[in-house]
Amino acid sequence: MAAEELTLQSHIQHHLTNAKMCSTENGIAFNKACSEAGFWTWHIDTLAWSIGLGILFLMIFRSAAKKADTGVPGKLQCFIEMIVEFVGNNVRDTFHGKSKLIAPLALTIFVWVFLMNLMDLIPVDFLPAFAGFVGEQAFGVDSHDVYMKIVPTTDINMTAALAIGVFLLMIGYGIRMKGIVGFIKELTLHPFSSSNIVVQVLLIPFNLLLETIALVAKPFSLALRLFGNLYAGELIFILIGAIGLAQLPLHFVWAVFHILVIVLQAFVFMMLTIVYLSMASSESH
Repeated sequence: MAAEELTLQSHIQHHLTNAKMCSTENGIAFNKACSEAGFWTWHIDTLAWSIGLGILFLMIFRSAAKKADTGVPGKLQCFIEMIVEFVGNNVRDTFHGKSKLIAPLALTIFVWVFLMNLMDLIPVDFLPAFAGFVGEQAFGVDSHDVYMKIVPTTDINMTAALAIGVFLLMIGYGIRMKGIVGFIKELTLHPFSSSNIVVQVLLIPFNLLLETIALVAKPFSLALRLFGNLYAGELIFILIGAIGLAQLPLHFVWAVFHILVIVLQAFVFMMLTIVYLSMASSESH
């Protein structure tokens, strides 16, 4: 019984472990040798799949733009136009400032996050098993020492990187619209205010603490929401896959339901990004 539990546990851990690369005293190391390498450890599977899917997104949209016709559009052009119109409508309804960056940014976030989430529908054993086979045959590495996580958004480093990018844009838009002085005032003179200057000065530390927490909580919520939902979905796929052939009907049911999660999480990340940037760019009251 203990052996079966250990086997299942090792199976789950193997699927949820990233392929790592790091620099050590003995040179470049991979995977288990990076366990004590510290902060500068690269998750090469996350980087490869996220960059590859980003390039795929650019290629598809570039191809559609080059073939765009004012006549009867093809299926790809119709599909791309529907996505662009959908994102554009949400930006117009939600973002109340003026910026040429927001709509392209929202479109990039929605499609890129959707494509990364979509990798979750690929059978959990297929690509990791293929990577293990290649590692064993081409490089003589034991397949159990070859790791491959193909869903970038199940890596907290990826979702945190996206959220930090949004966070930096929030600060940039806040300073651009309000100026440095206005941005500092927004952090120190709200939400508590008083007409008495002495009382207002005394309230500054409390305002700064509350506003800083509210500001920092936004990228945290973005990163953790996306990561948590996709990680949980991937874990369920792995558990279903561990039961053998009986997994097929369960896998199908969960995959159908998970399609909604994949689209919804991409949409939520995009909408929260637009809302946060709209709040950052609004005029200080």
